[in-house]
Amino acid sequence: MSKVGVSLKINVSMIDKARLFAGKKGKYLDATVFIDLDEKDQFDNSGMITQDVSKEEKDNGTRGAILGNCQVFWKDGQQAQSKPQQQNQPQNNSEFDDDLDSLPF
Repeated sequence: MSKVGVSLKINVSMIDKARLFAGKKGKYLDATVFIDLDEKDQFDNSGMITQDVSKEEKDNGTRGAILGNCQVFWKDGQQAQSKPQQQNQPQNNSEFDDDLDSLPF
């Protein structure tokens, strides 16, 4: 069985919070990751992450919001590339305090 290591980068401000749901151990979000193991985009991404929508919405042509990207960094027992560096990280997380307090999770 082959395995793949994937690094995700999610823009939490894009999450439709109305789609969050309560579970036994917390609040959850259904999302899907589309991965192309053979080709990367211009930013070295292997795929994208979308928020799930209901079957009825899919049937009516509604697509889930694109929440972010993913990069395959490990594949079949070999490092595909070095794990993506955290980019654009603030030196001080205080600029996000107000945004994080408003998130329901």
